[in-house]
Amino acid sequence: MKKTHVFTVLCILILTSCKVARPVSDSRGELIESGVASWYGPGFQGKRTANGERFNTNGFTAAHRTLPFNTKLHVVNITNGKSVDVRINDRGPYAKDRVIDLSKAAAARLDMIQAGTANVQLFLLNGSASDLGMDNIKKPTYAIQVASFSDKSRAQQKANEFSDGWIKEVFVNRKKVYRVFVGKFQNTESAKIRNSALKSQGVDGFVKQVEN
Repeated sequence: MKKTHVFTVLCILILTSCKVARPVSDSRGELIESGVASWYGPGFQGKRTANGERFNTNGFTAAHRTLPFNTKLHVVNITNGKSVDVRINDRGPYAKDRVIDLSKAAAARLDMIQAGTANVQLFLLNGSASDLGMDNIKKPTYAIQVASFSDKSRAQQKANEFSDGWIKEVFVNRKKVYRVFVGKFQNTESAKIRNSALKSQGVDGFVKQVEN
């Protein structure tokens, strides 16, 4: 009877531990993107990021083309399995084959400082892609830039001249600039057709990729 009792207790303990254990992937969040990560830092310390913060190379932040500011990501280096949590506070990277630019501190956690780049997976920690209104974060968006102002009210006034005008706040040489865009298009062909129509009306602009 004693042996049977001990065996039963062991079985219960094993089953209980199996229930508690969770796959690592559960804690990573939703996988939203895979690709090449790079890092930046030298020459940017103290400069303004796209959301207006001061860049801190020792902070755990990152730049992404389309994810909303303050989005939190779990970044995994596929090669060595190392990972780090970062917060999006900047725009980039501008190299076409990169999906994210990490601060130096974040890159160090992934052990990619010397290599400069790493193959990574991006897991969304706060919410889901659908919550953020992202059906496909790799989907490019184009618009027509028609003006740029240092004064927000003037930029908004210009944008109001168009039914689909809008402004975007960026930092150029540490100065805040408001760019005026017209439309949002999923391909360059549609954007070019609209740009031609604008030019026939005396509006000088150019097509620019504004997301991803």
